[in-house]
Amino acid sequence: MKPGVDYIAVGVVYYCTDGNGKVVMNLRGAKCKDENGRWDIGGGTVEFGETLEETLVREIKEEYCAEIQEKEFLGFREVLIDEQDRKRHWIAFDFKVRLDPSQVKNGEPHKFDDVAWFTKDALPSPLHSQMPIFFEKYAAKL
Repeated sequence: MKPGVDYIAVGVVYYCTDGNGKVVMNLRGAKCKDENGRWDIGGGTVEFGETLEETLVREIKEEYCAEIQEKEFLGFREVLIDEQDRKRHWIAFDFKVRLDPSQVKNGEPHKFDDVAWFTKDALPSPLHSQMPIFFEKYAAKL
């Protein structure tokens, strides 16, 4: 059974900043489970017995090879996606995180074609389908 497809899944989503106006994003490759070829901020599934904070630390370490310097809980969203005749349903707990840019690299090159820094006013395209919703909801906090 697949999380988010066969049952409602719980995940963390993270907006990782350098503290100076830039956000790190990943370009989802062919081996990502969905939204291939789109830029995303990062996220992962909460594993059974794991806290949200433990998931946040683990996923950022796996994806961006970095340690969290500061974190702020932004809120949660219900994520409903209907792509390629496949519906997905997630409950996402959203965080803003500060990372040291010198630590950040592509920790999952088998999934991500690229990892790069951008300013909010010069985001890459195309974006993951949930990014406009995320940016609208948290505009005042980012």
